[in-house]
Amino acid sequence: MQLASVPSISSVPGNYWQWQGHSIYYVQAGSQQPQRPPLLLIHGFGASTDHWRKNISQLQEDFDVWAIDLLGFGRSAKPNIPYSGNLWRDQLRDFITEVIGQPVVLAGNSLGGYAALCLAAQCRDQATGLILLNSAGPFSDTPSQKPSVVQQFMRSVLLQPWASYLLFQYMRRPGNIRKTLKKVYLDQTAVTDDLVENIYRPSCDRGAADVFASVFKTPQGEKVDVLLQQLTHPLLMLWGESDPWINAQQRGAKFRQYYPQLTEYYLKAGHCPHDEVPEQVNRLIRAWILETIIPKH
Repeated sequence: MQLASVPSISSVPGNYWQWQGHSIYYVQAGSQQPQRPPLLLIHGFGASTDHWRKNISQLQEDFDVWAIDLLGFGRSAKPNIPYSGNLWRDQLRDFITEVIGQPVVLAGNSLGGYAALCLAAQCRDQATGLILLNSAGPFSDTPSQKPSVVQQFMRSVLLQPWASYLLFQYMRRPGNIRKTLKKVYLDQTAVTDDLVENIYRPSCDRGAADVFASVFKTPQGEKVDVLLQQLTHPLLMLWGESDPWINAQQRGAKFRQYYPQLTEYYLKAGHCPHDEVPEQVNRLIRAWILETIIPKH
């Protein structure tokens, strides 16, 4: 299998940074490159720095690589507060300023992609380029269908703390985590015991259920098309074209509509191409940064 040839860092030594009274976990690998900007990796919902282990192991050979656990996820604190793209944008902005100390190339998957887009568009001085992998976030012209009576009822139920807590307890069972991953990964062999454990472990932390519940309460953030109209940096889109949660071709067309100067590739993978086809993703990231970002940096 292709994955077997990809060295994986199972436990990169990590550090903690204090942000607004909360402990934030991050890892750093590789050495500072005078002519190359650092690379900051941002995970998706329910994931953590562990999800980038196959990417860090290779990309650290060419770049100063950082990965961070967003507030509410991984080994970072999980306070009972409202979560939003703006919150994570501000966390990333301050992390780049206070810890990394220079503008970075941002790479984000799913929810992490949306947070990275918010930062690159609204805090331009903190970024030199943006890489989005099956990025989340709403467009303004996405058809909004009126929810059915059943959907309205389910939403009202899930807004109740007891209901969201029970759903969280059900969803976080290792067996159910594995089932969900197998739905969104094209290559079933990539769903390993380590991957399941990396997602299950943070769900045992105090406050994890509150973070899960916040999903049903948080209003939608700034629309993707509005953010793209504010963006001035080079943009690389990497799509796992077999993602059952995202119609990659359709969504890619929307990004091109609002940001035609982007570069994009479609890969035979699901929602997390960086973990499923890491060699391809690492090669594309490396080439794009060296060809597109370095001359402009």
